[in-house]
Amino acid sequence: MSSRPPGSPSVPSPPPSSAAPGAPRRRALAAALPTALLAASLSGCGTTADASDGRTVTVTVGYQSKTINTVTAGTLLRSLGSFERALRAQGKRDGKTYKVRWQDYATGAPITAQMVAGKVDIGSMGDFPLLLNAARGTQLHAPTRLVSVTGYNLRGALNTLVTKPGSPLRSLADLRGKKVSSSVGSASDGTLVRALQRAGMDPDKDIHKLNQEPAVGASALQSGAADALSQFVAWPGLLAFQGKAQALYDGGALGLPTFHGVTVRDAFASRRPAVVRAFLAAQRDATRFLQAHPVDAARRVAGATGLPPEVVYLYNGSGGLATFDPTLKPQLIAALRKDVAVLRAARLTGPVDVDSFVTDHYLKQSYGSGYAKARRSTAHPAPDEVWLRGEDRTHSFTGPEALLRFAAAHRGRVRAAYVADATTGTRWFADKSVWVRDGARLLPFAARATADAWLRHHRGARALGYADALGRVR
Repeated sequence: MSSRPPGSPSVPSPPPSSAAPGAPRRRALAAALPTALLAASLSGCGTTADASDGRTVTVTVGYQSKTINTVTAGTLLRSLGSFERALRAQGKRDGKTYKVRWQDYATGAPITAQMVAGKVDIGSMGDFPLLLNAARGTQLHAPTRLVSVTGYNLRGALNTLVTKPGSPLRSLADLRGKKVSSSVGSASDGTLVRALQRAGMDPDKDIHKLNQEPAVGASALQSGAADALSQFVAWPGLLAFQGKAQALYDGGALGLPTFHGVTVRDAFASRRPAVVRAFLAAQRDATRFLQAHPVDAARRVAGATGLPPEVVYLYNGSGGLATFDPTLKPQLIAALRKDVAVLRAARLTGPVDVDSFVTDHYLKQSYGSGYAKARRSTAHPAPDEVWLRGEDRTHSFTGPEALLRFAAAHRGRVRAAYVADATTGTRWFADKSVWVRDGARLLPFAARATADAWLRHHRGARALGYADALGRVR
């Protein structure tokens, strides 16, 4: 069985029922994993992955088309045909015929369920789901291994907390007693938990958490069934671009790395190491393509997912929120170890042996002598860019005022403008950002909370709208 990428990502309505406000934590947690485990029996194809008749081998890849931080192991990789080409080359060497079965999911939990059931060989998901993948594989004696990274953000800016436009909520403290939609066990839920704790709040007692998939949570936000939504790439950017949400809290304020990665069944990797190496070689090809042709890559992903190209480029562009690099960097693995404590506190998992879960053996073979140098690099282009209508490239700038002058001079032709938050560096849409005039400076902020923090500490600074900011640089 294979699934095609879904069409339009518009928010469905009405939202399905969710956990009732004030329900005990264990009720919300009970909904998170058993449902995913049931998916193994309900959504499987009736046969094990890595099906083989001796000469023909079928490899099943689980991916998340709309979680666009995984595109180099999923949506973009699939559109380029890189993995299939790599397997054809492998087939010429070993005399086998390889086929790829792609299966698209909304989150990482069902991919894990399929992997431990032996029905998905290779999967991609976020850091918190990866840990649940490792724990579940160990528990069911079907171990998995993290073999590469797709995209990462060293500050955690891939996760964002949003509210409806015009919401009176201005800070995390304002969420006390409110209904917040989140996907329990996801990286964005980890951001929510940590952010509330830093604000001196109890994530279990001070808010009413609704455990919902991203699309359901987006609908709940629109209908008023939720006061806020904590989600991962690309939902916050999509809702902001559509004018359906505004950022309340920027995950980059945490300063904690977040990433997505590729996990494989250990039994599959041991039996077919050449296929794993072929996948990683194809992932590297897709990464190079994204870096060399960011606008084309954004359009390809948009065409496959129904997401607006402008939203894809926000995250995956040359200066996007995500840095795409397959190497297993020490900063990311260290963050993974810290994530275990969050999941254990939420009673979503027991101990996780991160060191045995992570292996760069196959990736080192793919890179050769260049792996150590690539692993040390965290270079990322400047995020201030303008994409004009009718153009196949973007224009880069060294600061927000230069971008504003260009945008003002090309009013009516701007397809999208992207700026970096003045304090966190998080890239956001210029027209959706909160702007502040501080003396002669014009400063953008991705979220209201960070803008308000600046205003509190800079006497004389004033907030202003995007149109006013444009008018001040003419």
